[in-house]
Amino acid sequence: MLDELKEDVIVNKVGGRFKLSTLIQKRLVQLNRGAPPLVDEIGKPTMHTVVREILEDKIYLDDTENVVVAVDDAPDTGAPNLDDL
Repeated sequence: MLDELKEDVIVNKVGGRFKLSTLIQKRLVQLNRGAPPLVDEIGKPTMHTVVREILEDKIYLDDTENVVVAVDDAPDTGAPNLDDL
């Protein structure tokens, strides 16, 4: 198990353990289907990649439990939905 998952910081950031599990699972599916990782990693993206994306505020779940990318300095048009990949 990754040490970051033992901390309450990541659980609170996402909104609970169930949401954290959901976000990790959905993002891993996206990465395995070819979505580009949002953090620099050597090799194939893993759960560690997803945890880093969460901790760096790169991804989150929207109200309908879809994975979205946090967009910095973007107009208020909403973040792209990665579930459409």
